[in-house]
Amino acid sequence: MAEKDNKLPVQRLIAQASIVGIIGNLFLSATKISVGILAGSLSVVGDGIDSLADVLASVITYLTSKIIHRPPDSTFAYGYLKADTIATKALSIFILFGGLQLGIETVRKLFEPGEVVLPDTFAIAVTILSIVGKLALAYYHYKVGRKTQSSMLRATAANMRNDVLISLSVLAGLIFTYAFQWPYLDSIMALLVSAWILRVGYKIFMESNIDLMDGLNDQAVYKKIFNAIEDVEGVYNPHRVRVRKIGHKLMINVDIEINGMVNLTQAHSMAHQVEQNVKNSIENVFDVSTHIEPLGDKTQEKNIGLSWDKLFNQK
Repeated sequence: MAEKDNKLPVQRLIAQASIVGIIGNLFLSATKISVGILAGSLSVVGDGIDSLADVLASVITYLTSKIIHRPPDSTFAYGYLKADTIATKALSIFILFGGLQLGIETVRKLFEPGEVVLPDTFAIAVTILSIVGKLALAYYHYKVGRKTQSSMLRATAANMRNDVLISLSVLAGLIFTYAFQWPYLDSIMALLVSAWILRVGYKIFMESNIDLMDGLNDQAVYKKIFNAIEDVEGVYNPHRVRVRKIGHKLMINVDIEINGMVNLTQAHSMAHQVEQNVKNSIENVFDVSTHIEPLGDKTQEKNIGLSWDKLFNQK
């Protein structure tokens, strides 16, 4: 019951941050897209599309926050934390689609016959509003993400920080468009925004693949595990160490060797100490599963997971 009580505030904070993100980004997106269309600025429209992706991100985060803290059941024995990764994958697809659509529309307009006009000056004011609004949202999501250890919120904050850079580039493009009286600058800036959106979407898509394939790109975690096990007296040769992410938590499996003359009670106590040391050394551990083998055992397949030698011999 105590564990459940500790999770409830986290779920509530994530949900609240998501609602703030939905409202804030929906306002900014609707404003930028409508003003961008009326003012004839594709770069502002593109910035609005990027904010619309943030609305979808906040909706996904909100829905996921309702799912990830469900208790394990007969179907999902590890719980629902991995819904975080599925939500991230869905978000990346939305972002890629938005960036692609903007790029196609910009190219079509560039090569479409007809007079090209300068965007309305109101687009500049809206872009400045967007920069201020995004900075506030990014800072808020970063604070809540750090407090709750939510990878979704931290990713959302990073994406919003990128949005500020996009809006700054759009603002610079609009200013130069008026300074040089060259309307094509706005379309060129829209293409750059499209490329940036595609880059962000691709990066999120590829990073989520690591989690879905039970990979881990942080070798420091393995080093902490080996160091934690080394401190347990009577435990030797940690090997077949495997770490995978379940949402924002880590599931750790490790094989250890213990003198075969040690009785079962002592061996169990050593394994328990290994698990406690690992949990004390690493944050956000979902569980540690320890398999005991007799010292010098050669019957187990050692090619799965990592040992000290494999870790340091990796290229």
